[in-house]
Amino acid sequence: MKLWSGRFTKQTDKLTEDFNASIAFDSRMYVQDIRGSMAHAAMLAKQGIISREEGENIMAALQEIQSEIENGQLEFTVEAEDIHMNIETFLTARIGDTGKKLHTARSRNDQVALDIRLYLNDEIIKIRQLLLELEETLLKIAGEHLHTVMPGYTHMQKAQPITLAHHLLAYFEMFRRDVERLDDCRKRVAAMPLGSGALAATGFNLDREYVREQLGFDYITRNSLDGVSDRDFAIEFCSFASILMMHLSRFSEEIILWATDEFAFVQLDDGFSTGSSIMPQKKNPDIAELVRGKTGRVYGDLITLLTLMKALPLAYNKDMQEDKEALFDALDTVKKCLMVFTPLLQTTRFQKEKMAQEARGGFTNATDLADYLVEKGMPFRDAHAVVGQAVLYCLENQQVLEEIDLETFKQFSSKIDADVYQNLDIANCVAKRQIPGGPAPQTVSRALAEAAAWLKEMQNAHK
Repeated sequence: MKLWSGRFTKQTDKLTEDFNASIAFDSRMYVQDIRGSMAHAAMLAKQGIISREEGENIMAALQEIQSEIENGQLEFTVEAEDIHMNIETFLTARIGDTGKKLHTARSRNDQVALDIRLYLNDEIIKIRQLLLELEETLLKIAGEHLHTVMPGYTHMQKAQPITLAHHLLAYFEMFRRDVERLDDCRKRVAAMPLGSGALAATGFNLDREYVREQLGFDYITRNSLDGVSDRDFAIEFCSFASILMMHLSRFSEEIILWATDEFAFVQLDDGFSTGSSIMPQKKNPDIAELVRGKTGRVYGDLITLLTLMKALPLAYNKDMQEDKEALFDALDTVKKCLMVFTPLLQTTRFQKEKMAQEARGGFTNATDLADYLVEKGMPFRDAHAVVGQAVLYCLENQQVLEEIDLETFKQFSSKIDADVYQNLDIANCVAKRQIPGGPAPQTVSRALAEAAAWLKEMQNAHK
């Protein structure tokens, strides 16, 4: 018999029962459901709504139930619909009428809102740690490549020389913003909704602050209608997850490109690559490709939640049962991607010589030649035209700028002297870009120190 079956005269149709049940996916919240129920029972006893002995019996039985679930001694059923009613069914079977008192002054509406917030908060802590481990890996690798020169690109065309350290720190900044977004999202997750009831709170004298303190929330929800119908925090998490996956996808795309023969900037570890079933020579960057592919999946989870909530009247609607599968999928996908991407990066070998060789091609020092002429007093637009002519000359004669002899250089501009070659040296082109945010090793070294200090602060923030 259903726990809500009092006003019904027929058994639930089997199709309805299967369609309505959520236990197949919300069972993962059993720990959070039991935590919330224990806090609620303790508060009911404190307020004299149930006796102290009843509260103790409920909490002891709930602890036993959790232990037996973890040991595989209890099985959830579709007949009990969801995790909340499964736990309550176990409890009532164990301690009888006392177990039936647990749901006093509580609805499944505020109960599920509580469980999702507790579960998401626990998962955010894990994801945050994985993100910080990725940031730590980036700093380590960047520190090893302060002087590894490589070409920087715009429009996928060689643009100007930079260093690998500078390039990696660009991703460090992306993931830094992701950590900050996640911390900010957690502020909205940290609202305690229990006590909202079905939608209109309750006439019982509950102590919501007591429950909040037991469960570690920062504050209680301020409106009972919003308390049961808000899923902004889940949408916000999926928004964070989508942006994070976009960053991982961009990084993956570069790794995939760099692993090609055409680039040959990296050698991927055999442990994080796969082969072909037909082509014996192949070493495929499947991990990076899967991370790139799973990004679309997380985008879909975000769109699912936005679409789910876009036209729902207050307060709770059964549509909202669909929130958990999208949220759980985003959580699982992000965790798996971070767990595999960090060791992929840790084991990747960067081909410094190849990067340096490619930095010397593609006229990446052309802007430096223009800047050289500007320093000699030429307007930048005129300098731009002069260098364009010099590049055209090189293309026609299969040379690079630093191979042009001085006499020929002077045909382009009389302002060019022998010191031009020092300005065209690729290492010097990088080294002189010392302003904050630039790629000069001296500047990047300071950026590394600042990033390391921030990382340490973040690692200590929630200890």
